[in-house]
Amino acid sequence: MHKQSLNPCIIWFCGLLSMAVFSGVTMADPLSELKKVGEAKLQVLFWDVYNSSLYSPTGTYQAEKFPQALKIDYLRDIDAESLIERTQDEWQKLGIEQETFTPWLPLLTEIFPNIKKGDTLLLDVNEDLQSEFYFNGKTIGKITDTNFGPSFLRIWLDKNCSYPKVRNKLLGLNK
Repeated sequence: MHKQSLNPCIIWFCGLLSMAVFSGVTMADPLSELKKVGEAKLQVLFWDVYNSSLYSPTGTYQAEKFPQALKIDYLRDIDAESLIERTQDEWQKLGIEQETFTPWLPLLTEIFPNIKKGDTLLLDVNEDLQSEFYFNGKTIGKITDTNFGPSFLRIWLDKNCSYPKVRNKLLGLNK
């Protein structure tokens, strides 16, 4: 009786496929269909905090046109609790009503990880205004409230945001 051997490429592909299926890794790249609008570094006093990049389908920013994605590459450690507190502070500063954002805080508590220098957090807001967070390339949570994504992006993109120079660079105004 003749034994057939499996092609090593088939074995490798099946192994890779099973790792992706069973590890919860998202294989789709949320930025694959988007183009970079702009990028900026946030520096507070003499500390580098993060590098950020904004993406859209055309590479130009249109406030109410989605999908949009914001990618943040962290240059320092930040704990999840501090990220959530800062997010809440920024929403209050922008005049977003507390009753609007309060339901989002427990969702962010479950989604946001503690950040270490070198980590990447990405928010992808699709054309249906569904929001998905990625941490170092892996999906970590979704928020289906259609007000969340635009409100979260306002922290960086609103004309009244805390860091107008970062905003202008993200919007591609200071290339």
